[in-house]
Amino acid sequence: MTRNVFVAGVGMIKFKKPGASEPYDVMGEQAIRLALQDAGIDYGEVQQAYAGYVYGDSTSGQKALYRVGMTGIPVINVNNNCATGSTALYLARQAVQSGAVDVALAVGFEQMSPGALKSVWTDRASALERALDLTDELVGQPEIPAAIRQFAGAGLSHMQKYGTKLETFAKIRAKASRHAARNPLAVFRDEVTAEEVLATPWLWENVLTRLMACPPTCGGAAAVLVSESYAKKHGLRTDVFIAGQSMSTDTPSTYDSRDMIRVVGFDMTRDASRLAYEQAGVGPQDVDVIELHDCFAQNELITYEGLGLAPEGEGPKLVDDGDNTYGGKWVVNPSGGLLSKGHPLGATGLAQCYELTHQLRGTAEQRQVGGARIALQHNLGLGGAGVVTIYQKA
Repeated sequence: MTRNVFVAGVGMIKFKKPGASEPYDVMGEQAIRLALQDAGIDYGEVQQAYAGYVYGDSTSGQKALYRVGMTGIPVINVNNNCATGSTALYLARQAVQSGAVDVALAVGFEQMSPGALKSVWTDRASALERALDLTDELVGQPEIPAAIRQFAGAGLSHMQKYGTKLETFAKIRAKASRHAARNPLAVFRDEVTAEEVLATPWLWENVLTRLMACPPTCGGAAAVLVSESYAKKHGLRTDVFIAGQSMSTDTPSTYDSRDMIRVVGFDMTRDASRLAYEQAGVGPQDVDVIELHDCFAQNELITYEGLGLAPEGEGPKLVDDGDNTYGGKWVVNPSGGLLSKGHPLGATGLAQCYELTHQLRGTAEQRQVGGARIALQHNLGLGGAGVVTIYQKA
């Protein structure tokens, strides 16, 4: 990456349960204003904006941004399923790195409904049709919501192939709760034990309990990205920059392998992380802190292996050794992750950016990972898109 792109400002509002939040445009506005305040610039300095959301009408991004200002700049609306927020970040980073602009804004927001994810459009083929058909064939259980069948089905595949125990996923969820207890912006802050996770109602008997799934959530987050020359000219902070970033989509292996682990994006994670590591000139062993896409506890385990933190099949040892929390090799999801912090689809990727930026600044307060210099962000959307971003402390 030839032109350094710095994270000048980040903003995030507290995530809330559906029905308890402000409307989507207000949440977007609040996140934008926080990011601009953090960067120390006016909205008039922003030259392009990328607005991410999944559930909303066209140009919802303009509605949120117009609450902050109407400056005539290009506003690009972004929808890439659960990777929407990091896709907006990816596009903003490209705009600055290419020299097209010096200041770009990425914002993500989501006003969600209670219950399992479902398509709004029922009069046309689903974008996930191929994955859903293969899930029907490999997993069955048509009475269970699709996202549960896919991600819990991937966890079941891991259990069958490698002997992974259900308790391993419960430990991951318990770890998320301990981290979220330190995060005032998380929606669920009560600590739970692995035993308590296993004792919650089944969403899929002997495969997934309720606490192993992330909750539908409303929220917003934003980031201001700037070029090095602009930052120095205007006295903006240059302490955190994007050292590597890659987006991948599905390859034939997603389906041809006939493995639910691949269906939920393992190969996208592997491919995107490899390129991001190469761009940044680092490896997994160099990373200090990670925010990854733990929409289900099962996916966190699978992602350890996709990111190269552990060989395939050896993710459970990482959990048992405590190498996913404070005092271990990596601190994974110090924010509490999607499982405890919440998962407003369009905002998630930018909330991860918010957390990691504060970690590298050393301003994460009770969540601070000591001496953090390199951070990794992983955001995944089925359909599909996988985005891996590596941040470095300057």
